[in-house]
Amino acid sequence: MVTTFNFPTLILYGVGALEQGCQQLAATGMKKVLVVTDQNLVKLGLHHQLVKSLNGYGVTSTIFDQVRPNPHEDDIIQGAKLYCQQKCELLVAIGGGAVIDSAKAIAILVNHDGPLSLYDDVKGGDKLITGELPEIIAIPTTAGTGSEVGRSAVIITIDQGVKTILFHPNLLPTFALLDPNLTIKLPPPITAASGVDALIHAIEAYFSPNFHPMADGIALEGIRLIVENLPTCYQRGEDLEARGKMLLAATMGATAFQKGLGMIHSMAHALSAYYDMHHGLACALLTPCAISFLEQSTLTDQQQKKLETINTLFVNGGTGLSTLSATLEKFIQDLGASFGLHHHGVQADDLAVLAKVAYADPCHQANLVPVTEDDLLTVFKKAF
Repeated sequence: MVTTFNFPTLILYGVGALEQGCQQLAATGMKKVLVVTDQNLVKLGLHHQLVKSLNGYGVTSTIFDQVRPNPHEDDIIQGAKLYCQQKCELLVAIGGGAVIDSAKAIAILVNHDGPLSLYDDVKGGDKLITGELPEIIAIPTTAGTGSEVGRSAVIITIDQGVKTILFHPNLLPTFALLDPNLTIKLPPPITAASGVDALIHAIEAYFSPNFHPMADGIALEGIRLIVENLPTCYQRGEDLEARGKMLLAATMGATAFQKGLGMIHSMAHALSAYYDMHHGLACALLTPCAISFLEQSTLTDQQQKKLETINTLFVNGGTGLSTLSATLEKFIQDLGASFGLHHHGVQADDLAVLAKVAYADPCHQANLVPVTEDDLLTVFKKAF
């Protein structure tokens, strides 16, 4: 059997990557761009340096800052209209995963009719993306989703009301700018939640039974970087070296999860859609119980070895306990997480619906072991 492997986009990494990236963008001849961001980032003023650098190279910017933490199709429609009205030539996304995902979805609606549910990856919607897509420059200000090196976007669609995965190879950003200076203002809770998201990307990718040995290697190195650097970023956010390594770890996690994800992401998608919960926080609250479920499952020697391999990375980093679930619970707790879904507004009466929505999400199809809707409900109840 022949297997096709893919690796992602051009990456500019390090202090000064933003300036160099703007220079490279200007060299393409583009003169007008839509900057996609969110209002929190605008309040922090992080977009000013980008706009100033672009202007310095003769590129004018229109700002679209209406992206929500869990992006909705309504936002995407408005962004696409603005792109067309201003006759922009390229999309520049500066922000977290929601912003970068939104820029990808805007790219679809610039030259394709809605609704976005038409392009649902589960339904083969990628085949309907046949027109030219605007190029995207991705500038992450969080170290979590790794969307800057991904070919998909997760958007809450109007007609389906749930997080929907949009996929197409041409959604891959032209290049990503990883500048740690842009992450030092990230508050500790968002630093922690974003970092846990990157961690679970790498863990679930490594667990996936799909064959991609290069992704396995990248996942393990990403986990090692997170174990060593996320606590530092949480405690001392101004540490540029640790911030930079977390940016790399996030891109590595996203590179690895082309191999697949797992049950934690299906469940987190349901929580985010229903409760507007930060995706990384949702992952954090679910992880110990989900990993415990795996530990209690009937595993092959190879599957058991995968659990032990990851736990060893924590042991070597000085934070490992006897089981991976215990290790992750302690690691996440030390990042300020308060476990118990009920502490975060989740209602017990909603758990069955959340399990149904999570089971309809495709991520769990690449789980370490197959799961049923009842399995997901069991984990939701334990995490409650």
